[in-house]
Amino acid sequence: MKNGNASAENHQNCLNCAGTENLGVKMNWQDSLQREFDFILDVMEGDPGPRETILPYNPALVKDLGVKPGDVMIGRPMGMSCGCPITHCGVVTDVDARNGVIKWCVTGPLRPRAEGFIDIGYYVAQAYDGIIKESKVEIQLGRRYWFMPHRCMLQWRHSGLINAVTKQRDGSLKIRIEGLFIG
Repeated sequence: MKNGNASAENHQNCLNCAGTENLGVKMNWQDSLQREFDFILDVMEGDPGPRETILPYNPALVKDLGVKPGDVMIGRPMGMSCGCPITHCGVVTDVDARNGVIKWCVTGPLRPRAEGFIDIGYYVAQAYDGIIKESKVEIQLGRRYWFMPHRCMLQWRHSGLINAVTKQRDGSLKIRIEGLFIG
């Protein structure tokens, strides 16, 4: 028999169920493994999911498979960057076929299941682009932080170096994070 309190507690801790206001505070600035993080990385307005810049382990696949903006794609980040156990699914937004670099918005498995997909295989996550609406620390260019992607299915903290920051009219920060890893 399930413990009703434990079920309600897990539901309350779910990023998607907790709402978007004061999410870091609601989570006590800790990921699902009780590790501290500094800020929540939110999706940019109009994007269907987090923006990620990736480099497939076999960059020639970008040309060979004819990857282009609008394609639905799956792949798994592996190795030094973000060794995530979850296969990522998303929509391609930009392609540099010469260098094998893909930019996409990670969206989850529903669209690939319904429409089909291109399987890019293993890849290295090079960067995230997103918005910081809440942070427990001051954000500075050139500094490494622990952060929580708002839509991370595992609710695990990530780390990266902020190499671009633009303050928005509403006070939020548009940022680019490179040198990624999970931990």
